[in-house]
Amino acid sequence: MVLWEAVHARKIRMSLPTVTVVIPCRNEYRHIGPCLDSVLASDYPEELLEIIVSDGMSDDGTREVLRAYQARHKNIHCIDNTGRIVPTGLNEAIRQAKGEYIVRLDAHSDYARDYIRQCVQTLKATGAANVGGAWRTKASGYWQSAIALGFHSPFSAGGARSRDLDYDGPVDTVIYGTWQRATLMGIGLFDEELVRNQDDELNLRLRLANHLIWQSPNIKSWYQPRRSLSALWSQYAQYGYWKVRVIQKHGKPASWRHLAPGIFLVTLISLALLSVVSTTALALFAVLLGTYLLASLAATLWACRQPRNWKFIPALPLVFAAYQFGYGYGFLRGLVDFWLLGRKGSRQFTLLTRR
Repeated sequence: MVLWEAVHARKIRMSLPTVTVVIPCRNEYRHIGPCLDSVLASDYPEELLEIIVSDGMSDDGTREVLRAYQARHKNIHCIDNTGRIVPTGLNEAIRQAKGEYIVRLDAHSDYARDYIRQCVQTLKATGAANVGGAWRTKASGYWQSAIALGFHSPFSAGGARSRDLDYDGPVDTVIYGTWQRATLMGIGLFDEELVRNQDDELNLRLRLANHLIWQSPNIKSWYQPRRSLSALWSQYAQYGYWKVRVIQKHGKPASWRHLAPGIFLVTLISLALLSVVSTTALALFAVLLGTYLLASLAATLWACRQPRNWKFIPALPLVFAAYQFGYGYGFLRGLVDFWLLGRKGSRQFTLLTRR
């Protein structure tokens, strides 16, 4: 019986593809160790698993942590990402990867023990070009918990399926992603111009080439959102800003919901300016702003309907505003910089904002 089980296990291992996990990071002293521990605890066969961490020239002690892990684990490799942004780090890791499949991870997330196996199985079963799971969050402290609560609200997400933990099916984009390496090499890897939204842009190219993107509830990870309103605002301002470049590049948005915050904000600003000379504009401004505030209040009360979340009622309207107005502001700045002024990107929006 024991011999049969050993033979059966060996057959299963032989049927699995080799996998390279790629992790871009920069100044992640507090997070890279737990992330690697999560990957090393995977139930995927160690002899089939390669881990490449692409470090963006960290100066906070991250590199020392990586060297310690590399010394203890032969399947961990660390490379320099001199470009210091996510897409350059991902591309260099993918070029050096030996695995047939690429699993992209983020240093600010923890991963289920079967995460890699589920990604590989879902990719094989669906025939998709890219697969991933839903956004699950893990938070501590008041503001990070409030931001996580707002993250899962349809009022901030615009009905995105990536926030639906039970959804199983085709999507516009997925978090992180798993691909066959040949698919990535064939599509042209990540766009190194994009400080943000490189995932969405790659998935848009895949869909334009008639490839399938698939989200599975069996693929589970837990993301740590920002810890302050200012960090959240900066993050979503960058998302909005670089979304404009993606639209400019392809002549269409990855999803029409991406336009809503920018349209709302420009309408609100226009009515505010016109209200100086027009009572009609003033009335419309009051109606639009009042409707938003009522919707925000309703979304807050719904998100905080459980007694354990009542303490977040004062914070959630501010969280929603940071998500929506941050994104809308970045989108309008992107329109000015990319379309009106022909810039390649303002410094404010080219520096990563994780803090």
